Amino acid sequence: MAITPVVYQKKLWWLIGISMVIKIVLSYFFELGNDEVYYYTYALQPDWNHFDHPPMVGWMIRVFTFNLYWLSALSMRLGSLISAAIATIVIFESGTLLKNEKAGWIAALLYNLSIYTSIIAGLFVLPDSPQLLFFSLSIYLMLSWVIKPHFFNLFDWILLGLFIGLATMSKVHGLYLWVGFGLFILFNQIKTLQQKGFYLAVLVTLICIVPIVYWNFQNDFITYKFHYKRVAHTGFTFSNFIQQIGGEFFYQNPIVYIAILISLLRIKKVKFQSKNALAINLLLWLSIPLILIFWSLSLFNSTLPHWTGPAFISLFLIAGVYWSSYSRKAIPVLLKWAVGFMGMAIIGFLLLVKVFPKQLGSNKLENLGEYNPINDVTGWTYFSNEFYKIVEKDKAAGRMSNNAPIVVHKWFPAGHLLFYTAPLVHVRTIAIGALEDVHKFAWLNEVQAPLKIGEDAYCIVPSNLPANPKELYGAYFTSIQAPDTIPIISKGILLRNFYVYRLKGCKLIPAAILNKSFLK
Repeated sequence: MAITPVVYQKKLWWLIGISMVIKIVLSYFFELGNDEVYYYTYALQPDWNHFDHPPMVGWMIRVFTFNLYWLSALSMRLGSLISAAIATIVIFESGTLLKNEKAGWIAALLYNLSIYTSIIAGLFVLPDSPQLLFFSLSIYLMLSWVIKPHFFNLFDWILLGLFIGLATMSKVHGLYLWVGFGLFILFNQIKTLQQKGFYLAVLVTLICIVPIVYWNFQNDFITYKFHYKRVAHTGFTFSNFIQQIGGEFFYQNPIVYIAILISLLRIKKVKFQSKNALAINLLLWLSIPLILIFWSLSLFNSTLPHWTGPAFISLFLIAGVYWSSYSRKAIPVLLKWAVGFMGMAIIGFLLLVKVFPKQLGSNKLENLGEYNPINDVTGWTYFSNEFYKIVEKDKAAGRMSNNAPIVVHKWFPAGHLLFYTAPLVHVRTIAIGALEDVHKFAWLNEVQAPLKIGEDAYCIVPSNLPANPKELYGAYFTSIQAPDTIPIISKGILLRNFYVYRLKGCKLIPAAILNKSFLK
């Protein structure tokens, strides 16, 4: 008996509901990670662009925390959860447009079984979170244009330009949507270049990214200099290529990755099964070249597996078309294995963090806990409460100057200190260091009181992120006292130590980080 479209729509809502509940529970158990608390700075000091990314993620945080009135792990992540839920609906509609509701359902399921789209960008606070939503919306409109061109009007072109612009305002490689779409047009629909709507869409995107260009013009194009250094040629390194491929394989869920590969190997069948073979060509142009670009870069540079992540949205749709014909079941057997892998990964990590913690990182005292993933999502609330007790005792004993700030030299763990620790003790977080190390904190320095001669400060060093305060701050303070130690122990396992240093008597005010010399 065939499953009706209404049933697939019900399954879609169950998928979204179950996914949302799981993510809300995970937000309760897992503290914010390094990147998440860093992007809090984008919301704390909104701007048209920031040192390393455009502003969309900061705006998203502002909206879903009610202008920073409600701050918690859940509120910070709420925008990511809702963006992923909406993207799931859009992907379902895209798959329905390509073939039928079953294809849409399987594509939506793949989206929620991918670790990258469902957890990394669908739970955690990243620029990828809003970008994937706008990527999905852009792809849906492009598919609509290919499959139902007579229903595609001028307003749809404006929307397409807007969505691509908003994807770019999330992460700059959102502009690849125009590259992929343009290549498709050149090789498959050259007559499109005669349509004024196409140029209007491009214009709308350009208007959207004017703030990014304007900010960079004011700041010596520091964003592009930063990203250029990340991909500058460093010599042939095949190991980085293997890491990139292996990272993608895991990030996308190994079973999902295999399901996609099978559908690509049978792409002729996919084209035959879809309503429009040209639409499949479009999806290939929107995915394969982007993946190949980053694979090529990885041969000469260190890259990150999630950089290719947006390309997989199109591949989910291709796989949705193939697997909807391959199996009569709502969830093909292979994808049931993907469900199992995802469930095991989530439950396993939850048990590792909360029930059976292990010291998976370094056991050496000087870098205790380094590379232990448990430390990425735990410990900061407990430490901040213990640090509060130290500060109160110091105040009572007159050991430190009033409102002694916390000094930081790198954007991590500075983000955690800014989000979890500094608000509890009501002190400033001041960055001292190079722009390429402190990133956005250089701009935060500009809107708060700097260090003063004679003022004391605290320096906090987690053992999993080792640093030498004497080397970093010795030139600026009269003395640096031996640290207090706050151990983080879970179920009897020592995961890491926090070292609280007291920096006494500022004798030299650090130079402003945003001097023009740092921007050249």
